[in-house]
Amino acid sequence: MAGEETMWWQRRWVALTAIVIATVPLLYPAIPPLTDVPGHIGGYRILAEAGRGPLAQHYAVHWAMIGNLGIEGLVLALHPLLDVEPATHLIVALIPALTVAAMLWLAREAHGRMPAAAGFALPLAYALPFQLGFVNFALAAALAMAGLALWIRLARTRAGWVRVVVLAGIAGPVWLCHSFGWAMLGLFVLGAEWVIRGRRGERGWGRLGLTALACVPMAWPQLLAMAEGTPMSGDTGDWFHLSIKAQWIVSLLQERWKIYDVTCVVALAALLWTAIRSRRMRFEPLLGVPALFGLIAFVVTPRLFAGGAYVDMRMLPYTVALAALAIRADEDVVRPLAAFGAAFFLLRLGTSTIAFALIAQGQAKELAAVAYIPPGAAVLALVDEPSTAKWVNPRLGHIAGIAVARSRAFTNEQWAISGQQLIAPRHPAAAPLDRDPSQLVPQDDPRAEKRYFDAAIAGFDRATFNYVWTVGFPAGRARARDLTLIWSNAHSALYRVDRVAALSPVATAR
Repeated sequence: MAGEETMWWQRRWVALTAIVIATVPLLYPAIPPLTDVPGHIGGYRILAEAGRGPLAQHYAVHWAMIGNLGIEGLVLALHPLLDVEPATHLIVALIPALTVAAMLWLAREAHGRMPAAAGFALPLAYALPFQLGFVNFALAAALAMAGLALWIRLARTRAGWVRVVVLAGIAGPVWLCHSFGWAMLGLFVLGAEWVIRGRRGERGWGRLGLTALACVPMAWPQLLAMAEGTPMSGDTGDWFHLSIKAQWIVSLLQERWKIYDVTCVVALAALLWTAIRSRRMRFEPLLGVPALFGLIAFVVTPRLFAGGAYVDMRMLPYTVALAALAIRADEDVVRPLAAFGAAFFLLRLGTSTIAFALIAQGQAKELAAVAYIPPGAAVLALVDEPSTAKWVNPRLGHIAGIAVARSRAFTNEQWAISGQQLIAPRHPAAAPLDRDPSQLVPQDDPRAEKRYFDAAIAGFDRATFNYVWTVGFPAGRARARDLTLIWSNAHSALYRVDRVAALSPVATAR
């Protein structure tokens, strides 16, 4: 397309602007309002003060090389300069910028120029996995996109062995950030390598074998972990649950306003369908084939794998992003396509900024309780977790993690899955109310909610917990003679456990 190099979306300042403004939604909230992030901040505090202070009485830290340490390593590296909360804020705010930069680099390497449709892919940096606070995976995914761009570039500019050696080296840091992101990198590179070898005239089984062989050196981190590391534990299952997979597609850009978010997903689907059907648009195979591999993986991957949740869903945004970045368009449609893509990106950034501000304000109201939690306390958190059928989530499921970070408290919301976390609780008498997800009170069934909440209040270990924090339940909902209300707002309450009353044989009110 003659003259496309001078078009506005090809200019370097446009790409740099897109990268910088990708951080805007996360500039205002001091705590990134992503579902799991408060819990992660609590975990960072435990790691930063491992073996010291009151936290050492509550949590054991078992140092190991596991594929889930991306932000942990960066926060600990920054800890001499920044406390865990500002360090987390800085790092998490940069993840969307890194993702956008990787997408733009990848698009340019695949097309030789910036494709007009690139703007449609950029909002996927804020897709559902990031909204849920899967920050280690989001960082690994950004590095995976950058790794794919580097693979394509080295295939064009260097000998074949160079890209194999370089990507084998990169595989280690990506795996350390998150093993699912590492797997995604390998899958996407496999698709790109298949195309690269096909363009060189290779065919048949030889092409298949050499493609696989080029990717084998990237497997070393997982093989090393399997040989020497702590094995992953937890459930694996929920295969081919098509209704759930359909929900992930609809929820791709879930944030706050359902009609708007779903409309944006429909717009992306319309773009991809148009590219499939129109004679004026087509897909660049270097990105289209990896996107196809990603789609297949999304369909065949279970929802649960070795205790990790939403495994299939994590793949989806980056698969859609690759498909959007793969689009080539004829010269007569590139200008409107680029304009609509830029508008789509700016619109999503604007609404994300508003949504995050509103969510952060709601979280701040609940965090007022932390000021009433003394250092070293043990807090049973019970959170009114919205049903999955509800689009709006106040993202309070791990809010008690801030009590860990600020008050060095023990809470029951920290993750403790072998092979996935370094942290384990030291209060076996409190089990099963000693770890995630015991803090989440189910809301799908009102009767189940009442049974769970009342059983937790009646049965929690009084020798371990000296405070109860009910989030989303008004004052007085926790009914027990040994609980004294010390703080509340319109939605939540904090109670102190009266140890003298707790020893009474009639401590709980029926």
